[in-house]
Amino acid sequence: MLDPMMIVTGGAGLIGSNLVAALNNRGHKNILIVDNLNHPAKEANLKPLQYNDYIDKRDFRAYVQAGKDFHAQTVFHLGACSATTETDKTYLDSNNLAYTQDVCQWALKQGARFIYASSAATYGDGENGYLDDENALHMLKPLNLYGQSKHDFDCWAHKKGLFRDIVGLKYFNVYGPGEDHKGNMRSVVNKAWHQIRETGQLELFRSHRPDFEDGCQQRDFLYVHDAVAITLFFHDNQDGSGLFNAGTGTPHTWLELAQAIFSAMDKTPNISFIDIPEDIRQKYQYFTLADIHKLGQTGFKKSFTSLQTAVSEYITTLNRKAAIT
Repeated sequence: MLDPMMIVTGGAGLIGSNLVAALNNRGHKNILIVDNLNHPAKEANLKPLQYNDYIDKRDFRAYVQAGKDFHAQTVFHLGACSATTETDKTYLDSNNLAYTQDVCQWALKQGARFIYASSAATYGDGENGYLDDENALHMLKPLNLYGQSKHDFDCWAHKKGLFRDIVGLKYFNVYGPGEDHKGNMRSVVNKAWHQIRETGQLELFRSHRPDFEDGCQQRDFLYVHDAVAITLFFHDNQDGSGLFNAGTGTPHTWLELAQAIFSAMDKTPNISFIDIPEDIRQKYQYFTLADIHKLGQTGFKKSFTSLQTAVSEYITTLNRKAAIT
């Protein structure tokens, strides 16, 4: 049976590498990975994967702009600068917005399925809710330039009428194996594991708002394997298109997450609170919650991994990796 070509940009990253692993588990090896191997951890993410070829993201963009046909069935465009602290708007406009526009138009011209990563960062502080309605995009106010770059593409795609044919996924706080390269953008689970091993305690941001107690800020945490399941659902269901939230629909506090981490590490909780740095304090999200009704209406029915189970699995993976390095 013919193994169709899949292209995964950001294929050495967190969601991308886990997506390729899932495709491998389905028997797919005819995969083109696109990324920028600027960190040893990214190279490590690629080692266990089976794929046909790897192309640097700059070379791939040149191929796309030249109209090269890779005969791909699906293009998973997950590559982007995901740093919420990035301040170079020109870079983000090129790397996140224009690059995605290039790949989207190219994929559609080639007749390939186009599934791309948007972000929950597009919702800003959530004052206008977390409803994945393309017609309400104009109401959203991202808090940082990364979120704005993702929002700008969503708005462009809506204006062009492309959501009849493409899929955008607003991933909420994704965590799991494969994020070691992300530096300060790593999940709190990853950071906490390192911090607790080194110091025996965990520092969390205190609240600077009277309506949230310290540690009671809430997030919709999404295990990377669940993020991959949502992504593959839209690969499998070719008729589904539009902009969708990719989250669990259940928020958890930082304290709940911390308790799960300490439990998984078999340690007594030892938590202290520090001020949110001034440079990000006004851009800090105190609450995120994916409205997943629209996702459910597509027929997606997978049960999400519980926070405790996901954290335990992830901590086990981190422990195992530490034991062999």
